[in-house]
Amino acid sequence: MLKPSCPLIRAPVRYLPLRCAIGTSQSRRCLAIATAGASTSFQKPDDDILRSVFDSPSFWHDFRRPRGLTPGKPNGLFCNRYLTHPEGFLDLSQATAEKCQRLIARVEGASTREERCLIPQLLDRLSDSLCRVLDMADFVRSTHSDDIWRQASTQAYAMLFEFMNVLNTTPNLKTQLESARGDPDIEAVWNDEEKMVAKILLTDFSKSAIDLPDDKRQAFVDLSNQIRQLGTKFVEDMRPEISTVSFRNRQLKDVDPLVLRHAKEKHSTGISIPTVGPVAHTALRSMRDEAARRHLYIAGRTTPKSQLQTLQDFLQTRAKVANLSGYRSYADMNLSDKLAQTPVAVNSFLSALFKDNEPQIQQEMDEMLLMKKNETEGTDSPVQIEAWDRDYYQTQQANKQRSTSRRPDFMSAYFSLGTVMQGVSRLFNHLYGVRFVPAPISPGEVWDPDVRRLDVIDETEGRIAVLYCDLFARSGKSPNPAHFTLRCSRRIHSSEFQEASSLFPNLDSMQVINDGMATAHNPTTKTTYQLPTIALICDFPEPVTASHINANEPTLLSFRNVQTLFHEMGHAIHSILGRTACQVVSGTRCATDFAELPSVLMEHFVVDPHVLALFARHWQTDVPLPYEMVAEQLAIEHKGQGVETEHQILLAMLDQAYHSDLPLTMPGGFDSTKVLQDVWDQYGSVREPRETSAQGFFGHLVEYGGMYYSYLFDRAIAGKVWEEVFHGGRDGGALRREAGQRFRDEVLKWGGSRDGWRCLAGLLGDEKLKDGGSEAMAEVGKWGVKD
Repeated sequence: MLKPSCPLIRAPVRYLPLRCAIGTSQSRRCLAIATAGASTSFQKPDDDILRSVFDSPSFWHDFRRPRGLTPGKPNGLFCNRYLTHPEGFLDLSQATAEKCQRLIARVEGASTREERCLIPQLLDRLSDSLCRVLDMADFVRSTHSDDIWRQASTQAYAMLFEFMNVLNTTPNLKTQLESARGDPDIEAVWNDEEKMVAKILLTDFSKSAIDLPDDKRQAFVDLSNQIRQLGTKFVEDMRPEISTVSFRNRQLKDVDPLVLRHAKEKHSTGISIPTVGPVAHTALRSMRDEAARRHLYIAGRTTPKSQLQTLQDFLQTRAKVANLSGYRSYADMNLSDKLAQTPVAVNSFLSALFKDNEPQIQQEMDEMLLMKKNETEGTDSPVQIEAWDRDYYQTQQANKQRSTSRRPDFMSAYFSLGTVMQGVSRLFNHLYGVRFVPAPISPGEVWDPDVRRLDVIDETEGRIAVLYCDLFARSGKSPNPAHFTLRCSRRIHSSEFQEASSLFPNLDSMQVINDGMATAHNPTTKTTYQLPTIALICDFPEPVTASHINANEPTLLSFRNVQTLFHEMGHAIHSILGRTACQVVSGTRCATDFAELPSVLMEHFVVDPHVLALFARHWQTDVPLPYEMVAEQLAIEHKGQGVETEHQILLAMLDQAYHSDLPLTMPGGFDSTKVLQDVWDQYGSVREPRETSAQGFFGHLVEYGGMYYSYLFDRAIAGKVWEEVFHGGRDGGALRREAGQRFRDEVLKWGGSRDGWRCLAGLLGDEKLKDGGSEAMAEVGKWGVKD
């Protein structure tokens, strides 16, 4: 999901939500539930409730609105005091704009040493004020069940987005920050977080062409608008040139008939099937007829010429923006504040990873070639693996590995949603001393009745975050799992209470500062923080209710869905524990190529037998999950890991090539198809057919822009961390508090306030990594991808 690109808006790489103001009796009672017994590491009643609120609709119905509680007036969506009705979004936006104007005036008018020392803090408050509304509005307009709420949030988003664009063209903020940072006496007063905030904001300002003359700045704005329009058009127009292809019945005889029922056209001699989508995917994996596979493969990877022209325009416009901003290429510009820093370093990583993957890919290719030779025995033509063969023979290999024994239950019977949520909570309790406690819902607090709210409780600090879980499918809801940041952590300074009291003497100061949303005060340190508020979105089926035949059957998750939930919870724990004093660097607001580490690491935990033993039990019999079922699944997945890793490396290399200077300097004019073929010819284990133009489907180019390597990069780091810090799960290493505390202290707690290379060096005890650079990137590539 794309986020605003204003220098003052540090977009989380993935996403989060929040809890109520302490005002109504409902809010006070919920807080008591959340904090009671917080000094103990684990409470079984809370644990049992956690399972029930997800597995039992009747329990949830009673729990979300306890009997005997007098219904009060709405507290507001997310317990925000403005959002008691849809029009409140516009009121909130207007109030936020007025607050921002006051902060801008203070920054622009700062002249004394004391005033200039506060500039990073004031800019962080400005960013927080904008982010908390834009992030909530962006979330509501894509998720809320009510059209009126979606329309209101869209209007609010547009209003503040326009306000944000004005800030982009206001040099005074950058000038004041730059001047303060250039004064040694002032910078010496700033703490490390404030120094990082200043560095990040100045880098972002420089990318917005704020220093350019008026004519060039206008050109930058015009080109940026073109990029947004072309990117949207490219993603919306992704489709094959040919939508269906026809095959004879005999060519499809190995395809599951249930799948073919979804084919668009049937006739006496054959069937027409879509060239993309699940039917085509299944057909490619099961059609024995090689000519048919080739035909479908090429048709499904060929896009219209108009789509290729859009891509060319998009990439060339990005390159022009980079040149205008003083960079050689768009990748040089976009990587300047990432761990990689340069395209040279990215290519060092990808080359090292490619070399590490070579033995695996060669073994897999040899096995597939042997299968093809056996299948085509008797033919005179030379046999080799082609691009359209890999899915087919990988599927044949997987089918041979699958157990033929009959079991009365599938794996999903051991993964009710409630027990999986218990498992995540228990794991976090072991590693970090935090757990999930369900809380009732205040009137008007959530956007759909099926949304659950969990308070995150630390064993020593009490409530530290609020997590909303919107996990069940419904009409109109996006099927894509996601983690949203609705509001980040930030320290609320004592001066803010004085300001609020002066401006609004008849209102509660905390209500003014935080709009009624969750905060926490630490009496020991005498500090007050706004709590991170997170939303997790998934698309699981609802539990079976009493109206069905199998009454009270909970939602049962496939193992893939369990892995997805653990992955998203990795983002959530980063947001929860990355509670920095400055919101610009809190939680997942770190370098893009470091943000996936906690979530990918969670994918290692979910397959560990000690972790699974915490929760994986049959929903009816309570029998533990036989681990051989998981081991079989992992063996099948690992079998094709070399091919999949190579494919991701090729896409990352293509992303680098497309965002180099080639779009403007390629001899004979830019040809995106030739660039793709050159990458595949040099590095791929099989050639891409000359007829295809698969780059027309590469939608991630729009969002990542020179950073597609990031997921591979974090997978390599996660594998190393799993082995070095958690000992690969051996001897219960996945549940050791000292290992979790080490990861928390060296990575999670910093958010984006500490350079990622320093985090890694401290975590792994390797000082060679501390300064990053091409050598460090290549070293990570040598670690390989070890899932």
